[in-house]
Amino acid sequence: MRSLPREFFRRDPTVVAPELIGALISSRAGGETVTARITETEAYRQDDPASHTYRGRTPRNEVMFGEPGHLYVYLSHGIHHCVNAVSHIDGQAGGVLIRAARVLDGEVIAARRRANARDADHLARGPGLLARALGLTMTQAGADLCDADSDVQLFSDGVRLQISAGPRVGVRLAPDVPWRFWASADRSVSTYRRSPRAEPVDGRAARSIDS
Repeated sequence: MRSLPREFFRRDPTVVAPELIGALISSRAGGETVTARITETEAYRQDDPASHTYRGRTPRNEVMFGEPGHLYVYLSHGIHHCVNAVSHIDGQAGGVLIRAARVLDGEVIAARRRANARDADHLARGPGLLARALGLTMTQAGADLCDADSDVQLFSDGVRLQISAGPRVGVRLAPDVPWRFWASADRSVSTYRRSPRAEPVDGRAARSIDS
């Protein structure tokens, strides 16, 4: 296996997101190693109304404006941690939300962390459950994914999966932009749910996103 280099992440998130399908994410959080194959991602660009970076730099999203290849972690609804690989071209900000994965190694550890999981397909099915299975919290925020000594790293073992694309899950703004990518036949992929508050983007935002 080879770790993904910095240049891999120094590209538009919409390019990086589908290429992360089939990659491996490995966590040594808490001194216990869990490795999983990524099966679902979503891209978020700076000019995207659904992105945390859309309204500019804040203490919360600072890492998304920084060096590509770091981990952006945030707490969703005060309950679930969500992890993102910072990815963008120079002068921009953005990232790729890692939504789901299939645990390959450390399944006993992941199952202990996810005691309510129905089966192996559900250990890391959804962004909050993925973070829990891998033991990732705000402690890993900002981790360098390209550093061999990091608690969290991304690797390629050459596996290629058939990929589908469609709208992102649960976003209120820009709900129909097809920047969600998933392994077409994998049961670890989460269920699509459109936000009940979804709003169509206005003309300005639509042009920006499609540029």
